[in-house]
Amino acid sequence: MEERIEDDDGDKLTSLSTVPPHRKMHCYSQQLGVPRHERPQLMRKHSLEEVRYPKDVNRYYDSSDDEFYPSGGGGGNGRRFGGIASASEREYVSHFLEQKLSDGSDEQRRSLPEFIGSGGGNGIFKVPLRAAMHPNRPPSLELRPHPLRETQVGCFLRTIVCTETQLWAGQEDGVRFWSFSDMYTTWYGIRGRARRGDEDAAPFHESDQTSATMCMAVDEGNRLIWTGHKDGKIRSWKMDQSLDGTSFRESLAWHAHRGSVLSIVMSAYGDLWSGSEGGSVKIWTWESIEKAFSLTAEERHMAAFLVERSYIDLRTQVTVNGVCSIPATDVKYLLSDNSRGKVWSAGYQSFALWDARTRELMKVFNVDGQIENRFDIPPVQDSSVEDDIKAKFTSLLKKEKPQGSISFLQRSRNALMGAADAVRRVAAKGAFGDDNRRTEAIVLTIDGMIWTGCTNGLLVQWDGNGNRLKDFHHHPFAVQCFCTFGTRLWVGYINGTVQVLDLEGNLLGGWIAHNSPIIKMDVGVGYVFTLANHGGIRGWSIMSPGPLDNILRSEMTRKEHLYMKLENLKILTGTWNVGQGRASHDSLISWLGSAASNVGIVVVGLQEVEMGAGFLAMSAAKETVGLEGSSIGQWWLDTIGKTLDEGSTFERIGSRQLAGLLIVIWVRKNLRAHIGDVDAAAVPCGFGRAIGNKGAVGLRMRVYDRIICFVCCHFAAHMEAVNRRNADFDHVYRTMIFSRPSNQLNPASAGASSTIQVLRSANAVQEDGKPELSEADMVIFLGDFNYRLHGISYDEARDFVSQRCFDWLRERDQLRAEMKAGKVFQGMREGVITFPPTYKFERHQAGLAGYDSSEKKRIPAWCDRVLYRDSRSSSASECNLGCPVVSSISQYEACMDVTDSDHKPVRCILSVDIARIDESIKREEFGDVIRSNEKIRSLLEDLCDVPETIVSTNTIILQNQDTSILRITNKSGKDRALFEIICEGEAVIEDGVASDHRVRGSYGFPRWLQSIWCEDNRDKEVILVVNVRGSCSTEARNHWIHVRHCSSSKTKRSNSKSSNSRRFQANVLHRSDFRNLSAPSDVADDFRNLHIP
Repeated sequence: MEERIEDDDGDKLTSLSTVPPHRKMHCYSQQLGVPRHERPQLMRKHSLEEVRYPKDVNRYYDSSDDEFYPSGGGGGNGRRFGGIASASEREYVSHFLEQKLSDGSDEQRRSLPEFIGSGGGNGIFKVPLRAAMHPNRPPSLELRPHPLRETQVGCFLRTIVCTETQLWAGQEDGVRFWSFSDMYTTWYGIRGRARRGDEDAAPFHESDQTSATMCMAVDEGNRLIWTGHKDGKIRSWKMDQSLDGTSFRESLAWHAHRGSVLSIVMSAYGDLWSGSEGGSVKIWTWESIEKAFSLTAEERHMAAFLVERSYIDLRTQVTVNGVCSIPATDVKYLLSDNSRGKVWSAGYQSFALWDARTRELMKVFNVDGQIENRFDIPPVQDSSVEDDIKAKFTSLLKKEKPQGSISFLQRSRNALMGAADAVRRVAAKGAFGDDNRRTEAIVLTIDGMIWTGCTNGLLVQWDGNGNRLKDFHHHPFAVQCFCTFGTRLWVGYINGTVQVLDLEGNLLGGWIAHNSPIIKMDVGVGYVFTLANHGGIRGWSIMSPGPLDNILRSEMTRKEHLYMKLENLKILTGTWNVGQGRASHDSLISWLGSAASNVGIVVVGLQEVEMGAGFLAMSAAKETVGLEGSSIGQWWLDTIGKTLDEGSTFERIGSRQLAGLLIVIWVRKNLRAHIGDVDAAAVPCGFGRAIGNKGAVGLRMRVYDRIICFVCCHFAAHMEAVNRRNADFDHVYRTMIFSRPSNQLNPASAGASSTIQVLRSANAVQEDGKPELSEADMVIFLGDFNYRLHGISYDEARDFVSQRCFDWLRERDQLRAEMKAGKVFQGMREGVITFPPTYKFERHQAGLAGYDSSEKKRIPAWCDRVLYRDSRSSSASECNLGCPVVSSISQYEACMDVTDSDHKPVRCILSVDIARIDESIKREEFGDVIRSNEKIRSLLEDLCDVPETIVSTNTIILQNQDTSILRITNKSGKDRALFEIICEGEAVIEDGVASDHRVRGSYGFPRWLQSIWCEDNRDKEVILVVNVRGSCSTEARNHWIHVRHCSSSKTKRSNSKSSNSRRFQANVLHRSDFRNLSAPSDVADDFRNLHIP
């Protein structure tokens, strides 16, 4: 949750010194307004006419008792552009002023004074903190800025992996990759055309379309990327693609599983392991994969068949007499422990530990670390459910014989009900009992520990043998992913938070990295890249949090004027209580038609579209199962759409109905590319907060990367119900939870985590207790708020209305009084009301004589209103990246000639300035700072330091059961030496010469290197590489070691073979470890057990 700007303003903003003396205004027809001030930034206009701003802005309105303030800026004759110092900034402003003063009309530059409610600077009503560079999190590289959800249908990103030079992403329709050499550059898409949603992304390359990518693995040794797909196929992709602007294809693909390939990993021996649904785990040996790659072009059609038939089904191997030793749950995660030669397979509630060399099952245990030995073959449903059902029916058969059809039916009913209860109990236990302890992520750290993350935010540390060691709980939200680099562990959570821990579990720092779940992380070129559920990718320095962050933040803030752009658009908001009636075409034209001709967005809120006890009950029932809307509601959508020329000029982007409440948004087609992420919400307030006769519906959307919310309300009626109305607003503001329509859910979230869809709604009220509406850059409330005029009789009100004495009537307005007292709509703004009260009228009776003449004679009131809150924390706030949304009201009026309801429709036109970031330019500037800033370069050079180490030999000969010791010595007394041992190739020795060293998958070890006996008795050689780096080094120092196996004792092969099975475990070559030792201590003696008979 982002912090908000503290503001001592607890009441209305102070008036400006240039305000003229107070004066009364009695004429209804007189135009009121305050000209808008200059905005010294370039703007793009989205109305049909350009706006011209005058130099003189000194006309204000102030009633005798109420205070109104000029909207849209501070005092004086123009806006102040703070901190203009550089020549480039002065040129930028000069160009803006010339453009703004060149044309425009007097009508469009007028804006109304506004009344501001008290309490806007406190608690949940503070405006959210915004800045060019957020002060409470490290600066990040926007590799792929947050794309609009609507542009990602069918191509959501699901996962990412990093190589030494590239970042690969799996998406719903294939894969793509970014080259790190291009990550700071700007591009214009493939062949000059960018894919929607990727206009501001760094340059990337895409594959041909495939089934959805579920998981990925990197094979640096053979320069391959392995991917598992929803259609059950495994595909390989060459890292070194011929980049000619066209899509690329896989190099090898085969059908691996019947269901989706959920997980994939390469073992310490270069074999490919894959996990699927129902507990399926298969191994694809490197020998068969290598053979497939070695086929000639003419034989290549046999490659897929060759690999497909070569698999080893581990589930079949551990099934005896129909009983399987591993659970029949989806294998969501596979992890290779290269230092011990083991592979972990994991579901949500259990783990299996395998020997990567022998492929034997070593251990099965649950999330508590308890051993589990036997599991039934995969059932259609949970075995406990079946047991309960069988028990119910068995007890039924044991009872006395039937005594007639009624007894039989009764007992059958009881049995079925009992069975249903058993099913519900087991389902409830599965859904709610252990759900918060489910495993959602797993990772291996450099010290050999395994970490798992749970739905309840718990972090669990395990040793390499599957023993649970420690628990840590630093965050209450669900863990989604891990990433490790050096001696740091990065954790990504469902609420978008990133935390950094050391290997002891101590929290080093944390921040909000994204506004949606982080579903995957990986490390590359000094960055930790985070993939959010919405598809955005950010890169964070591996040094964060640290001194680099402050330098970057300062430098990028100084360059703000280079990557900031300002946009301007007009929003028409209309509210109408239609009283269960239907509007004529002329009424809609009068209300919306003419006003919509000059706006970019139209928002319509209706109340009492349909009422009645039966309809309300049915609506409440439909809401419980996720259904909404009605035929009458659809009639309104279609009819208003025709009025707005929907399809040609405007496009409807979202709507939400709750009983009689309806809100809908149309946007002009030339704006559509900049608006998206439309979410809906509904909050019932009637009859115990359960029925929608009163309440609110809302729509939230991103406009130029800023969040704007629209909320249509209908609050409690009757003169005396002021407190109930205040409570209705408070309930709506605090509990409104936005979610996307079910048919627009991001399928990537389902593949990334099982908890995202469930927990996002449950966690809508953020960690610090702030509701979702408080996080928006702009919130507009419209509707029938039902506040009345108090302390005045019906006749008195009619008289004042007839005389157009609206200033005196405003003194009797309940809403204005409650806002002034800070009890409702805290900190929100409303234009000065210059139209008659809009309630209550006789239907189809024109003119002011149409006010209620029944026995009740309801006092006229301004029930129907439009209020808003933008990003300003004070009246002098500029529109910039720190205050990104600044609005003013250019029109606020009622359509008094419309007589279709007992309420008059109200419309309000807002002119909204939006400051946004040009992500492409910002990324270029980010790269320029990284490359040119001396302090940053000095810090980055420190990352290249590698502790001085000595490796005892560069040649090892294994013969006649000799033992050879490899000694690695850390000569540095300051830093830890982290090392990894990989196999860069193996070869057969012929005539004393080794040639054609072949690399196994992911630099895997050949099995003979750790085996007492080998069928192949030829002399062999492997090249081992010891990669040594510091605790946070991005560079490594390599030591090459030639290990040669000379098979001179072939006669002993049979004796060695007999002892093979009992001596497997003794021969383990650790591939990675770390020590924190001073010179000249030994770091590792890892070749102690390398024996050859």
